[in-house]
Amino acid sequence: MSEKKPSAEEVLQKIDQLLVVLKEISQDLADISKSLKGTGVPSPVTAPAQAPTPSERMRSVKDVRTLFPKELEDMLNFEETGKYIIIKPRQYLGSENFAKIASIVRGTGGEYISAGKESHFRLSRELR
Repeated sequence: MSEKKPSAEEVLQKIDQLLVVLKEISQDLADISKSLKGTGVPSPVTAPAQAPTPSERMRSVKDVRTLFPKELEDMLNFEETGKYIIIKPRQYLGSENFAKIASIVRGTGGEYISAGKESHFRLSRELR
């Protein structure tokens, strides 16, 4: 049995497929990095020398907005309450955008509250 060598065209197709996958991985890593930066997790270089004050341990609307890509952020309203940041859609999100938002919220310790017209996402203001 002789092994068939791939043609140049087949090799180029494989390279193109790999580039698509690598681009998707790169975007996912950039999104994860952005999410982690928004959670207040200090990087080793910028870690504070002293314990943070109580106000530094609280997440703000500004912090939460940074978790979302601009196109998703523009679809949402953000409200700060005593214990939570409430995130409500401004418009119909569709299943794909809903899934993206839910993933970001859950990835930072938040949850979706299903309550009919009052449904929303919420994140604790307190950083853990």
